[in-house]
Amino acid sequence: MKGGFKMTQRRPKEDYLMADQRANVSPKPEIEHPTYHAAGKLKGKVAIITGGDSGIGAAVALLYAREGADVVIVHYESAQDAQTVQQKITALGQQALVCQGDVGNPEFAADVVQKTLQQFGQIDILVNNAGEQHVQEKIGDISDQQFGRTFQTNLFGQFYLTKAVVPHLSEYGTIINTASITAFQGNPLLMDYSATKGAIIAWTRALSQNTEILERHIRVNAVAPGPIWTPLIPATFPKEKLESWGETPLGRAGKAYEVAPSYVFLAAVDSSFITGQTIHVNGGDYTS
Repeated sequence: MKGGFKMTQRRPKEDYLMADQRANVSPKPEIEHPTYHAAGKLKGKVAIITGGDSGIGAAVALLYAREGADVVIVHYESAQDAQTVQQKITALGQQALVCQGDVGNPEFAADVVQKTLQQFGQIDILVNNAGEQHVQEKIGDISDQQFGRTFQTNLFGQFYLTKAVVPHLSEYGTIINTASITAFQGNPLLMDYSATKGAIIAWTRALSQNTEILERHIRVNAVAPGPIWTPLIPATFPKEKLESWGETPLGRAGKAYEVAPSYVFLAAVDSSFITGQTIHVNGGDYTS
């Protein structure tokens, strides 16, 4: 144990919906944008995306490829899902590297960076998107192991990969962190998850003001999705909770492909005067 933090055991695979189970999720999560028109905004760029095998991460990976970027898909779960996204990126004419492992492990973070540099020779964009959540109705039901594990993945994972990437990130590069509406509203069923997302907002704001980051013109921003229908939702919420899940002023939950353009905007020159900020993609829910 170092620095007062004990590395916790990773969750067993059965905690997640596997690829064959996801195929039966209804409605099917949508990651491919049906009307998006690319404009070469990220041509020649290399992006690392954690949690890039499904949901928001996969949707971002596909739009980045459509905009001309090569993509590193970092994932922990299904190799089949990651390969599917990789094949879609290749079909778009871009390269995709797949790295499977635990973002909460600093050695793995360093390995991702080295493999990226070996294959592409540069890193221009880091999207810290990987996350996990566990529904608990009572604080007493949140075990020490669960609390530590949620922080290990959601917050420590961002720290480890950012720390490993920054020395190699291109000047004028970008870092985009996935936060959540829960950082602002809280969620009584996702107490530890909400805490990690609040920390990510503070981490984003602090990092964006760091002298090392500013001197190299690196911009750091966040995206805070509201309820977005991804495989993580049916994997973590009990069926009876899903009946009222996703209620927004727009009358529905969002789709992964509806969040992805925000990540394109924050990675492109279009947002060259934006740093330390959070884009809210939540169907009209109020945030403060």
